[in-house]
Amino acid sequence: MLRGEVSPRYFTLVRNIGRQISTVIFHCLFTGVFISLLTYCSPNTFFCTIEKFYIEACDDGVDAVLAIDRVSNEMTLTGNTTLVASMGRLSTQNRNTNVGSLLGHAVWKAVDFDVISYKKTVLHLTENQTQDNKTFLSMINNVLTTDGFYFCTDYDLTHTLQRLANVSHDFQEMSLLERADQRFVWNGSLLREFLTQPEVLDPDPVIVMKPCRINGKIFEWILISRRSCFRAGVRYYVRGIDSEGHAANFVETEQIVLYNGGRASFVQTRGSMPFFWSQRPNLKYKPKPLISKNTNHMDGFQRHFDSQVLIYGKQTILNLINQKGSEKPLEQAFAKMVTGMENGMIKYVAFDFHKECSGMRWDRLNILVDNVAETQDEYSYFMVDTEGKVLSQQKGTFRSNCMDCLDRTNVIQSMLARRSIQSQLQRMGVLHVAQRIEEQADFEKIYKNAWADNANACAKQYAGTGALKTDFTRTGKRTQMGLVMDGVNSAIRYYKNNFSDGFRQDSIDLFLGNYAVDETDSPTPLRIQKDWKFLTLPIIMVVAFSMCIICLLMAGDTWTETLAYLLFWGTAAAVTAAVIVFNGRDFVDAPKLVQKEKMD
Repeated sequence: MLRGEVSPRYFTLVRNIGRQISTVIFHCLFTGVFISLLTYCSPNTFFCTIEKFYIEACDDGVDAVLAIDRVSNEMTLTGNTTLVASMGRLSTQNRNTNVGSLLGHAVWKAVDFDVISYKKTVLHLTENQTQDNKTFLSMINNVLTTDGFYFCTDYDLTHTLQRLANVSHDFQEMSLLERADQRFVWNGSLLREFLTQPEVLDPDPVIVMKPCRINGKIFEWILISRRSCFRAGVRYYVRGIDSEGHAANFVETEQIVLYNGGRASFVQTRGSMPFFWSQRPNLKYKPKPLISKNTNHMDGFQRHFDSQVLIYGKQTILNLINQKGSEKPLEQAFAKMVTGMENGMIKYVAFDFHKECSGMRWDRLNILVDNVAETQDEYSYFMVDTEGKVLSQQKGTFRSNCMDCLDRTNVIQSMLARRSIQSQLQRMGVLHVAQRIEEQADFEKIYKNAWADNANACAKQYAGTGALKTDFTRTGKRTQMGLVMDGVNSAIRYYKNNFSDGFRQDSIDLFLGNYAVDETDSPTPLRIQKDWKFLTLPIIMVVAFSMCIICLLMAGDTWTETLAYLLFWGTAAAVTAAVIVFNGRDFVDAPKLVQKEKMD
């Protein structure tokens, strides 16, 4: 039983998941508690009364009914389905959103959500609580409507094929929630109260599943990117690592091939440079990154790579950032820390992506691929034959990063993955020994588009827009239209990073349980007021700029008079703009719920 008496409680009903399946996530506002339950039922088996919610199991042969008291939150499980026969129901619309099958297990994508109040009324809330409640609800909806929530009712999507193949019998007997890799369970904080219930998790990966044909042989090609919920957030507000060694924007990408009973997978990772650095938005197009001077970087750095080696084996770091300008100190610090760690399991490779590929010379990316080819062959990949015999294990991973771990990183990962699938398909007998994967036009189109879609999905979650450089991923070359689209996306990123990412960061922190809502009527961080500069200076700048336009359109009696007015108002506008930019961090949309400076 979970309690909270101050405000209405809400649960979220995930709709349109296909096969008449719905996921119910219970959420309690103004108590700091998320009450979550993943129950799979048809829209005809969710019932609502004044006192209780009833959820009827939809599996064949199961007659259990879950009852949730709307006042006490007490949950009881009964076997009497006649309890709900005459009660009103909440109907939901259904669409087919099955994204495919993984080893015979259906994978679903959650695409629509309803938020319904536990309480019958909100009249007991104060005016401030009512306003905050609306804001918190909009934050929850902001996360839920971000594309990328997938789940499977009878298969663990959070683990790679290799990890699942090497687990014990006791591990397999555990519920999906208990055995899940908690890094990738985005509703983990919602499910903590239900660890004893063998229900299903709701991770936040990117999944592409495609049937493909080469030489008349049909195989399944699957791409899964699992985004970590540890140190999760948006582009400029979450960089580097935390004290536990969790890296920002950490993503594990697994490429899977299934053919004739055999299966193979190749795993790569990406994540922010694992030391303490930040890059706060300040109205400038590219804020200067800052390395913390008051923190012991090696503690978190060591923890990060200890966990990476434990999970993935040997590590080859591919650092793709610029080796000049504002990014240079970051590259130097990363290289210095790897050297100082003196760990033979970790190899560091620096590759200045922008310098090497300047002038549209994207063919020079093969320099990096060729440089690490021997290491990739040593690491190998995971493969099981048709009889279930393990033919090879992946002994290490490539950990790629750029500044955002999005655009440049995705390009390199797609090239390494192509080299891996070339070898896998040849061993499986799909490709002939002399054939090249690049020569298979139909598969190449699927492959390139899937990796570009993967880039876009990861970028939208972290940066707010689709990825850059996807024209190269889709076509194998840089195009003028691609450059134009990159410019558009960069402009959109600039606006979102400066004027809307604070809200997005707060939404993620609230959803993940990083912020606990106070159940009293004490002021919340949402009510912190901006100082006088926030409104006054922009108004002065707009008025001064407008007066400049008016002076041009309505000239004075003499040109000297017009020039004097233009100089006065132009100077006022320019000085005000300079003051705003100088105090840029006061004018951006910063997170309110969790002080990010304390986490760097």
